[in-house]
Amino acid sequence: MSVQRVKVTQKAKEVVEMIKQKHGELVFNQSGGCCDGTAPMCYEKDDFYVPSRNVKLGEICGCEFFIDKDQFEYFRHSEITIDVKEESAAFGNSFSLEIDYGYQFITKSRIFTDEEYEELKKIES
Repeated sequence: MSVQRVKVTQKAKEVVEMIKQKHGELVFNQSGGCCDGTAPMCYEKDDFYVPSRNVKLGEICGCEFFIDKDQFEYFRHSEITIDVKEESAAFGNSFSLEIDYGYQFITKSRIFTDEEYEELKKIES
């Protein structure tokens, strides 16, 4: 069993790879809320400073994925899956790179089983 804190759907992988081809290295950050709420945000790696209080959840498509410390406490016992939806209405409403291509990254989550959480604790220690 391979337990990870963050995973990505095939459709989201395709969008990430498209963005990487156009923008180079990327980084993801899910804030504790502000203008874009708690949506996962995608930035060019050199254009985003990751706050020191944020927690690295893992990587998707070779891109680091960070989450706000308070959000991490909320999701500590959860597997997060990054998905994407077509979203033409979001144009101009987000700083995240996928918006310009007609998409919006979204977060889906589920609680780890007891066995998965125990395995994750071993991996992280």
